[in-house]
Parts: sequence; C-alpha cells; structure tokens
Amino acid sequence: MKSIQYSINSISRFSLRALLIPVIISISGIPTAYSQPTRTANDVYEIPSDFKPFNKIDVLIKNQLDKYDIKPANLCSDEVFIRRVYLDLTGTLPTGRQVQEFLKDNNGNKRARLIGSLFNRKEYADYWAMKWGDILRIKSEFPINLWPNAVQAYHRWVYDAIKSNKSYDEFARELLTTSGSNFREAPVNFYRAIQGKEPSAIANATALTLMGVRLENWPEEKRKGMEQFFTRVGFKGTAEWKEEIVYFDMSSTEPLQAVFPDGKSVTIAADQDPRIVFADWLITKDNPWFARNIVNRIWSWTMGRGIINESDDIRDDNPPSNPELLQYLEAEFVRSGYDVQRIFKLILNSRTYQQSSIPQSSHEKAEELFAFYKVRQMEAEVLIDALCMITGTTEKYQSPIPEPFTFIPGEIRTIELADGSITSSFLEMYGRPSRDSGLESERNNNPTDSQRMHMLNSSQIQDKIEKSWKLNAMARNLKGKPAKLIDALFLEILSRKPTEEELQAVTEYLREKGMSNGQKYNDLAWALINTKEFRYKH
Repeated sequence: MKSIQYSINSISRFSLRALLIPVIISISGIPTAYSQPTRTANDVYEIPSDFKPFNKIDVLIKNQLDKYDIKPANLCSDEVFIRRVYLDLTGTLPTGRQVQEFLKDNNGNKRARLIGSLFNRKEYADYWAMKWGDILRIKSEFPINLWPNAVQAYHRWVYDAIKSNKSYDEFARELLTTSGSNFREAPVNFYRAIQGKEPSAIANATALTLMGVRLENWPEEKRKGMEQFFTRVGFKGTAEWKEEIVYFDMSSTEPLQAVFPDGKSVTIAADQDPRIVFADWLITKDNPWFARNIVNRIWSWTMGRGIINESDDIRDDNPPSNPELLQYLEAEFVRSGYDVQRIFKLILNSRTYQQSSIPQSSHEKAEELFAFYKVRQMEAEVLIDALCMITGTTEKYQSPIPEPFTFIPGEIRTIELADGSITSSFLEMYGRPSRDSGLESERNNNPTDSQRMHMLNSSQIQDKIEKSWKLNAMARNLKGKPAKLIDALFLEILSRKPTEEELQAVTEYLREKGMSNGQKYNDLAWALINTKEFRYKH
C-alpha cells in the first residue's frame, strides 16, 4: 500500500500527491493542539467567533482567562462537534449519514438536542460501563481474581446503573454497604476487586474510588482512623466454585472507635455495620470529598484534564485551577440529587466544551485554564471499534486462562467487553489499562512509534481495508461517481467532507495509471485512517 507524508505538527494537512514519497515519522511527541491548518474552507474545524457564554461554566472560565489575558479558542465547527461529542459520550464514531443529517439540520438548538439524544443510546451505557470497569477493577484474573461469573454480574450492575441514570449517592451506598454472594449481589464485588482483604487495602480502594484520594499521602494516624470502618468486613466461601460471601462480621462484642477523614471521631455499636456509618457520612451534601471527586472526574473525562489534575489525586497541595468552577459543579451536582447526566449536560452544552482545539493564545496557562479543547488520542477500545465500524470488520477476543473457557463472539464491540482480562495485542499496544489499581493513570493514551508503525504497516489494518465489505460496497454503489465516493469516505472516516484542496489532490491521484480504482480507493481509506485527525479526539 502506498505511503503518505505527514507532519507531527499538523493533524490533517496532507497531500495525496505525496503518496509515492516514503513516510516521514516524527518522534517529537504528542502535540497539545493542532497547528492552524492551511485550508480553503476555514470552517472545517472552527467558526471564528467571540466567546459568548452559553451557561455559568463559561462565565467562570472566562473570568479566569481574563485574569491572565488569555484569549479563548473559537467555536468548533459542526463537523468537529458531532464527532467530538459522539466519541466523548458514546466512545463511537458517528456514521457518515448521521453527520450529513446533523449538518443539514438548521435548528439553532441542534447541538443540545444531539447531546440529549446520545444518553439514550446503548453505546453510552457500554462506553461508561467500560470506563467504570477501569476504576472498579473489573477483571477475572490475577491480581484481582473476581472470576468470570462475578465479572459478568458486576459489569451488568454497573451497565444498568448507567443506563437508568441511578443517582450517584445510591450507586456509592450500594458499593459500600451491600452484603451477600458476589455472584448474586453484584455490588459486593467492590470488596472482592481489591488486592487484599485487610482493612488498609479496602480503605485505600474506597478513598481512591469514591473520594479521589490516595491514602499514602495521608499521615498514618489519619489513615488508621479511616481503616477502622472496614475492620468488620467478613469473607467466606461457599460450595459453589469461586463464589464468596461478603458480610458484616458481628463476632466482636465491643464498640468500635473510628475517625472520619474530616477528623470527627465516632463510636460504633457492636451490632452496627461500620460500612453503613461511613457511607452515611460520605454521601452527605456537605462532605468535602464525595461530590468534588466525581464532578472533577467528569470534567477530566470530557475536557482532557481535571480542574484538579490528576483527577484522582485530590489533596491540599494540589489545588484546583479554577476553584469557583469546581464549587459550582459540586453545588449543582448536590442540588440535582446527585444526577451524573446533569453534570455531563452542563459541561457538554457549554461554550468551553464546544471550543475549537486550535488555541488562540500561547500563554503557558492556556491549557490548564481550558482556553481550548485538549487534543488526545482515542482510547484503545474506541480506536479498534472505529476501525471495525469503518471497514465493517470484526475483532475476535478470547481468554483461555479463566475457567470456564471464555469466548467472545466477533460481533461484540470492544467497549462492550466486561472482563479486563480479555485482551489483545492491539489493546495492549494502545495502552488499555490492566485494571489492577483503579488509578486513572493506568490507561496510557500517549502515542508511541510502535503504534504509528502498526497503523502504517501492519497486515491487520491492511486486511481490514482490503477485505472490507463495507468499503467495497460503497465503491460499487458509487461507481462512476468519484466525487461522491470521495465525500463518502471522508464522512465515514473523518466525519466531514473534503475541502476543495483535498478534493483536487485526491482527484489527481485517482488519475494515476498503473493501479486499479479499487486499490486507489483503498489507498485513500488507508491514508485517511493514518491521519491524526482520525486517531485523535479533537
């Protein structure tokens, strides 16, 4: 397959005239944003516009930017927006038809309507069950050892909670206080999916997951006070293979002394479950950690970095970049009854989220203060699903280690995989997390040379293109209509039509002799897949 020259500093600027030139691969690292593309149509990526607030988030962002005289980015184009919000909310590319319908819609409220509709899609629950699977360490094998039955139960419970928009306080309470079989009472797997059953391990996992805190940064006395709430968690096996009961161990007849993370001491009666006492404290509206943790995570997931960054490292010496914004999101979350979708909608409907990824300021704090949308590579699962969607191909995953043997049908999308133990060389190459610790940093989204070379040269990618029934059908249906076929390929892969400059370059390449039209169209698909505009969220 022919090669394409491209620059590390320009996401989608490429010339198909350069297909006969060897690939130039830069190892200078990931860009923080796109360079301004040289385009005949400036609205491909953005709409030049003043920063007019859409909601309170924008007012608080603009106040901070004005303090440093930072100019915010322009509004992103409709083409960029539909692709961005589909990827950020559902982990799925929009189809070419969906893009066209959105672009033709003249309703001024169409972005908000699209956002609202995406919460009803199955992919929304699939994608966020995957993301929570990372945090909750949902996997069968070492070092977590949930085993397949428990993995399926736990993942289904998470999926259903996301699909039904279960209130986050109820979600957290069930994780902390449920007792019973890990096969039948899915939330008890929160305690099973921890490397260790001692109180210190449970306290560490609870603090990280539900408070965004790493207990190793706390003084020993403060850690010990929190650990007391988990000293009466019991575990016992059953006659069923790999089943385990998690329960409140009432063997002690003495009251328990514990200390909440805010320093308040509490005496817990012998017949009172300390987990319930802790949960009651955690989910109160005045708790300084609970709401802050999840709204900061949601902001990080949608904007590319937390207001407190890293999003699971909340501590006094790691202050928020915009305290007023964090306080506002916390208050809105509590006021909404801990409605996760409410926070997503606030962020996604903001002018801040809908900014272009092309910065208008070179100030060192522009990224930290969210003066533009942060460019980042698709997650491994999302990228392979996108490749399969474009080509109409499938991936096969299987895990020969768990008993019973696990086989995954090819039509199952990668974001639907419940078990972190089921993997592939592609997922590992692109940084899918091992789900051992629950840390956000376990997922490595930084690009590597091996990733670039795989996309450029691997038989896996070439086979997907050359054996694609979907691309072949598109070529047959639009035979003799090269302009429409080029449009269709751009819409499916980049969620936009080509500019005049690109169309001219592609048309000239199609006139080259010595190759079949099928090979030329395969080359075009391959070239588009190898642009950063495809591989990155922007």
